[in-house]
Amino acid sequence: MTDDVHARIQGLVDANPVLLFMKGSPLFPQCGFSSRAIAILTHLGVEFESVDVLQDQGVRQGIKAFSDWPTIPQLYVRGEFVGGSDIMMEMYESGELAQLLADKGVAAQA
Repeated sequence: MTDDVHARIQGLVDANPVLLFMKGSPLFPQCGFSSRAIAILTHLGVEFESVDVLQDQGVRQGIKAFSDWPTIPQLYVRGEFVGGSDIMMEMYESGELAQLLADKGVAAQA
């Protein structure tokens, strides 16, 4: 991964309290795992930004090196890598994801 791509990814992670790197967009997810990640965040009522990795090959490959995680989607909360779709689902079902968001000061939208 180039320093430029790493810097762009770091900038996105730093600038957005809740950020999801995904395939497609929240309205048109391009894979089932991205769709599930969107559904979880939507159900929790959390505002989030997303990055469509299909639009930028550098970010698509770079995010895997950035997080040392091989798959997309990837969720970041206040700069901390949380995990992918399966981890999000496990954390959602156990209540851990809502607690993490609350602990990080990310309030659900009414």
